[in-house]
Amino acid sequence: MRKRLVILGAGESGTGAAVLGCAQNWDVFVSDFGKIATKYQDELNLHNIAWEQEQHTAEKILNANCIVKSPGIPDKAPIVQAAKAKGIEIIDELELAYRYTNAKMIGITGTNGKTTTTLLTYHLLQQAGLNVGLAGNIGRSLARQVAQQSFDIYVVEISSFQLDYLDTFTCEIAILCNITPDHLDRYNYRLEDYADSKMRITRNQSAGQHFIYCADSDLTLEAMARNPFDGHAIPFSLTEKFTEGSQLFDCGAYAEGSIIHIYSKENYTLDMQEFTLRGQHNTYNSMAASIAASLMDVRKDSIRESFGNFQNAEHRLEFVQKVGGVDYINDSKATNVNSAWYALESMDRPVIWIAGGIDKGNNYADLKALVKGKVKMIICLGLDNIKLHQAFQSDVDLIINTSSAKEAVHVASRMAEGGDAVLLSPACASFDLFDSYEDRGRQFKEAVRNL
Repeated sequence: MRKRLVILGAGESGTGAAVLGCAQNWDVFVSDFGKIATKYQDELNLHNIAWEQEQHTAEKILNANCIVKSPGIPDKAPIVQAAKAKGIEIIDELELAYRYTNAKMIGITGTNGKTTTTLLTYHLLQQAGLNVGLAGNIGRSLARQVAQQSFDIYVVEISSFQLDYLDTFTCEIAILCNITPDHLDRYNYRLEDYADSKMRITRNQSAGQHFIYCADSDLTLEAMARNPFDGHAIPFSLTEKFTEGSQLFDCGAYAEGSIIHIYSKENYTLDMQEFTLRGQHNTYNSMAASIAASLMDVRKDSIRESFGNFQNAEHRLEFVQKVGGVDYINDSKATNVNSAWYALESMDRPVIWIAGGIDKGNNYADLKALVKGKVKMIICLGLDNIKLHQAFQSDVDLIINTSSAKEAVHVASRMAEGGDAVLLSPACASFDLFDSYEDRGRQFKEAVRNL
């Protein structure tokens, strides 16, 4: 009798898990409490996989041998609680995929920077000719690729929600970009719980595997102290020099101005001024990705060449267009204060800052110095902008409320002068006015292109 695999959530992750389960001869059932997109309905039907939408039918779910849960479904959801009470194994799609592949995993997590670091690491390996796949929160699900393709290496962006439901999953190279407060509503409003979740990326690592981390992140260092691991620790920093053999570190990276120094299987430097990536946050991301590529035996000449033709992710400090001498920049993926800090820090001209949305308990104090020094005016894009007004009313001359991307861009275009930058970097979630941060970013870009 076939074992029963139940998938909760039928997005890219869940549908990919269903396809892999079907290929591995599980009795697969998919249940989504919302509507399932037509393209995923068609795919499930193509594979003769049973599914339901807009409900979770307990009788069809709680007879599972294993449940793959979408990262977006919280632990407190009744169906998850019921499954746990019955002792049913609950895992993430990444864990399911890992059980059916021998490929090496490069796992990347962090509050901010993980998407850019993931894309850059993948780009460096792919350009070097390695047989590498890109998965996790980016593009096609890992499970789908394991079912339908064959890669030797996967570069995987992993959220804390995914890390919470990994069991045997092991990273040949694990990267923790940073830890700053985020998603605390899912972690009992305890920063330590959130940070400890991030450290699960080191779980199951052996001494021959590698953990790359930011030595400038105090929360990361504290989490490392609470969560011992066996992986080989490799630091990167903007403030501390990790030279070859220093402080017992045989490899690492540090930056002096625009120059990055990498100490690994090869020692070399990169001049960030020669490449498209800008800002302090991208210096961090570049150090982490370069170390990972070096550990995978990518030569320094290949790394330099690949940096020169790398294009960053959509909605992450994405240059949209110059209109009337004004640069319009889409950083819609900046859904927390720390991301917005990095975006503002990277600006080298006067800024009209478009911010706002659903506040996740934000503390804007860390942004005040940057706002005072760089921001001409703030355009609020959200339904409730009181906290933004209260935080910055003494730091800028003008704060204006808007309720659509089109209105925000129109106001910005009227107020901007040649040489300014209009920066959408919301520091907030998008769900008050938009379907997602992607929807917010695309509406912003459309409005800019219609100026």
